[in-house]
Amino acid sequence: MDLKPGSRWKSAVCDTEVVLVRPPSAPASLECGGQPMLAHASQRVADAAISPDHAAGSLLGKRYVDEEAGLEALCSKPGAGSLSLDGRPLTMKEAKKLPASD
Repeated sequence: MDLKPGSRWKSAVCDTEVVLVRPPSAPASLECGGQPMLAHASQRVADAAISPDHAAGSLLGKRYVDEEAGLEALCSKPGAGSLSLDGRPLTMKEAKKLPASD
């Protein structure tokens, strides 16, 4: 899996699609719903199913990160599967606090 900045990936088991913002520091497998993600132009396998352990869903426009590997991905299409990297769940990145304007 060639994870490069700007590359687009889609889930093999649901509608989730992501754009990679920052690649991991070492080779890794980006997953959704417990299955490796596919390059955007690839075809989905008809009989693939979401793992119950990875069914928390993904939200449109949210950034998901793995602090250990440095990966950051932007969800461009939501779906039922949750994102993970080598089996570790990705966490949703918190929005930066803006300074108060008085």
